[in-house]
Amino acid sequence: MKGIEVRVNGCSVRAGEEDSVLETILRVEENHPHICYHPALGPIETCDTCIAEVDGRLVRACAEPIGEGMEIRTGGAARVARHEAMDRILKNHELYCTVCDNNNGNCTVHNTAVAMGVEHQRYPFVSKPYEEDHSNPFYRYDPDQCILCGRCVEACQNLQVNETLSIDWKAVSPRVVWDQDVPIGESSCVSCGHCVTVCPCNALMEKSMLGEAGFLSGLEKGTLTEMIRLTKEVEPGYGPIFAVSELEAEMREARVRKTKTVCTYCGVGCSFDVWTKDRKILKVEPRMEAPANQISTCVKGKFGWDFVNSSERLVKPLVRKEDRFVHVEWEEALDLVAGRLDEIRESHGPDAIACIASSKCTNEENYLMQKFARSVIGTNNIDNCSRYCQSPATWAMRNTMGYGGDSGSITDIARADLVVVIGANPAESHPVLSTRIRRAQKMRGQKLLVGDIRKNDLAARADLWVKPAPGTDLVWLAAVSNILLDRGWHDEAFVDRWVEGLSDWKESLAPYTVEYAEEITGVSRTELERVARMIRDADRVCFLWAMGVTQHTGGSETSAAICNLALATGQVGRPGTGVYPLRGHNNVQGAGDFGCAPDLLPGYQSVADESIRKKFAQAWGKELPTGPGYDNFTMIEKIHEGDLKALILKGEEIALVDANAGHVTRALEKLDFLVVQEVFLSETAKYADVVLPASPSLEKEGTFTNTERRIQRLSRVLSPLGDSRPDWEILVDLANRMGADWNYSHPKEILEEAVTLTDLMAGVTWERLDGYQSLQWPVHFDGSDTPLLYTDGFPRPGAKARFLPVSWTEPLRFSEEYDLHLNNGRMLEHFHEGNMTQRVPGLEEKVPKTYVEISPDLARERQISEGAQVRLVSPWGAVKLRAVVTDRVQGKELYIPMNDAGEGAINRLTGSHHDKHTRTPAYKELSVRMEVLNRSGESPMKVGNPRRAHPNPRSGVEVEEKWNREDYTPLVTQRKGG
Repeated sequence: MKGIEVRVNGCSVRAGEEDSVLETILRVEENHPHICYHPALGPIETCDTCIAEVDGRLVRACAEPIGEGMEIRTGGAARVARHEAMDRILKNHELYCTVCDNNNGNCTVHNTAVAMGVEHQRYPFVSKPYEEDHSNPFYRYDPDQCILCGRCVEACQNLQVNETLSIDWKAVSPRVVWDQDVPIGESSCVSCGHCVTVCPCNALMEKSMLGEAGFLSGLEKGTLTEMIRLTKEVEPGYGPIFAVSELEAEMREARVRKTKTVCTYCGVGCSFDVWTKDRKILKVEPRMEAPANQISTCVKGKFGWDFVNSSERLVKPLVRKEDRFVHVEWEEALDLVAGRLDEIRESHGPDAIACIASSKCTNEENYLMQKFARSVIGTNNIDNCSRYCQSPATWAMRNTMGYGGDSGSITDIARADLVVVIGANPAESHPVLSTRIRRAQKMRGQKLLVGDIRKNDLAARADLWVKPAPGTDLVWLAAVSNILLDRGWHDEAFVDRWVEGLSDWKESLAPYTVEYAEEITGVSRTELERVARMIRDADRVCFLWAMGVTQHTGGSETSAAICNLALATGQVGRPGTGVYPLRGHNNVQGAGDFGCAPDLLPGYQSVADESIRKKFAQAWGKELPTGPGYDNFTMIEKIHEGDLKALILKGEEIALVDANAGHVTRALEKLDFLVVQEVFLSETAKYADVVLPASPSLEKEGTFTNTERRIQRLSRVLSPLGDSRPDWEILVDLANRMGADWNYSHPKEILEEAVTLTDLMAGVTWERLDGYQSLQWPVHFDGSDTPLLYTDGFPRPGAKARFLPVSWTEPLRFSEEYDLHLNNGRMLEHFHEGNMTQRVPGLEEKVPKTYVEISPDLARERQISEGAQVRLVSPWGAVKLRAVVTDRVQGKELYIPMNDAGEGAINRLTGSHHDKHTRTPAYKELSVRMEVLNRSGESPMKVGNPRRAHPNPRSGVEVEEKWNREDYTPLVTQRKGG
């Protein structure tokens, strides 16, 4: 091992050049104490339990960099100092481990006290003059148990970067405070759970754990206090108490299961352990091994799982009889579905039936869905919800660079010198990914450039926020490209070596002068030139975009404009660079990868290619249909035209998610036969003839693929509720009733079949995805994967990418009466139409209702105030909501979170116009008129909504304030500041 040679307790040790003394010690003494240090947070220097002697000096080992020839000792004076530090900690923390809900083998304070052999404490525990804070619906803070290590503060300030927590070191009795010392439930806390995850004791605890984890931890507080007192009086030292608590912790292992899974919400792909006792979910614990998130979570991933045990779950099949649903057994339901589909296929042909797969379901289930459509029904009428959001980005990437996925990883985004975010709101749509951007900006000065019509979280933090007119992103991007090319600021060597089509692209850019861009977009020359300079001056740039780009009539070409810009500046194929269309659902990438598209088989292999069809036909034992099938948009039109008679879908809420919802529901009413596989009786399911009860992710096994092309395994946390079944089991039973001979007994077998048919994932195996292992496609036969694409060329002719000529599609124009532009997007606390999150009481408590954001200027003009009730009317429908007056929107811009299934559902307003290449609905091209129903009223932004509060940005724990207190006596050799 190369590195630095040091001596630890007389033994020679090799250390890495960037290691700390603590990391070096831990190589040879894995139990060396350290409480405040956490590998995700770095040195905090509050606890002093890691003190070591280095070349005769007592130092905090966590913060001391390693140096050649160091002589490190952990005994003697260092051991004495560590015990004094532990005594000081125990003065702040009452040890009652046996009856503590956190006595689960991973309490850092407990484990450290045991490892150090603590028998007594020098300073008696002193209760603090503060009450417990239970005001957050998900966790509580107990100041009496808080050791003031600052882990929670560091996590909040510099990992999550919500900047809510700090320690009031100036108080007589210091404590952790939220914002300017307000209750947690009234603070800017977004309930991400970072603080609870890193707390080294029981000061911060999930409420779902309280009284549940231990055999004796549900005691009434008075009884608990008396037991603690008596135990300490009877026992001669802590040794016997620890022995009992260790035994009790082992007993807990028998009834508390810890199962690794992958989050079912956004496309970041967080993974974590879920702790359960019977069907009760005790907590979610992210781990450092998690490849996409490490210890990070958002409010939904950490706390948003109550829906799994909801009383509204579908637990038996439903069949419509005489216009009402009745419960039936599986055999009757499946026989009915198979018989009706056979009848329709016989009478009208296979193309009278269509299938819609789900971005919420596993890769294996989506693979079977497209296989069912093609080999059982005999149609290519198969699609998935990427048609609603990411198909334009996939189209652009495949046509410029070759692959339809992020070109790098989340780690590359964090490593970039400049991040350009266009039409995306990661803080609410991809929260953990957003933390990496905010952390990089705060901790190492990463530059941030945001192009968006709304002042979202990242726009408010940006070094430059560009606010173009709605639907004009291609114009300002083309103008910036012209500036870079005209001034020679592009990467000429990279373009010459790796990209073709420069002259045609340049010609297409000719109309997009700076003057034209100023006129059309409203972005000034100064801003356009500053954008160009920021890109020129950054060595590593990542381009991120999402639905604010793709959901337009010109979404594909704007996506291509972004790809062109990345290629022109050589910002692909190197660490810290790349293009990243952020996938919105947990498995929208996987649904496309595994063939849920009308023109593409698994691995993005064309159905038009005879050799490809032959390969699949040989594997499946069925001839495949030849021509492209119907996509989601066309399916609805074909229903109205009478050509499509039956539809089977799983895990998709098309009645609310499709644009022009009224048009869609009228189509569902026309269907001869509708089958829905669902967890709840969704709005779509209400139109069904048969509803088959499916299982959510916690009740199944399989794999998901996240936004960075990362394939991860999820394990079954709970058994399916009632008679519900995983979707793959439903599809197998249905296919076999229709003449198939499918013999799958486990998702492993489905995965193995799928990857043998595509070079893209040829080396993926169930075993290589064990535990927290993951693979990013392309995956080669030997199991090696590709976290960073295009390092040695592009999967295109001549290994070259190509510039796509671009042309701006002017957004839809509305008549003058529709004078307000209406934007829409995701909300942190809820997920889409709310079928899952609105069945989580804590999330409903934080944000119970959707609302419309209105600018202060518009509120003054229309003489309305916060809480006003308004009706928004478009050419296609109307919604009714209450108003929030905020500067997040400006002028005549409005914004609605797309999380309402009732009278505020955004797609009651949207029309059927769509992107010209992919037919993705142009959800963002929408204007409305406003009717004021009540000029004031109760604000929909309730107390407890973090958007009402004001965070307290700090550099971190600010431990120097602790060191400067009069009651602090240093334990280390003095250095400046401590």
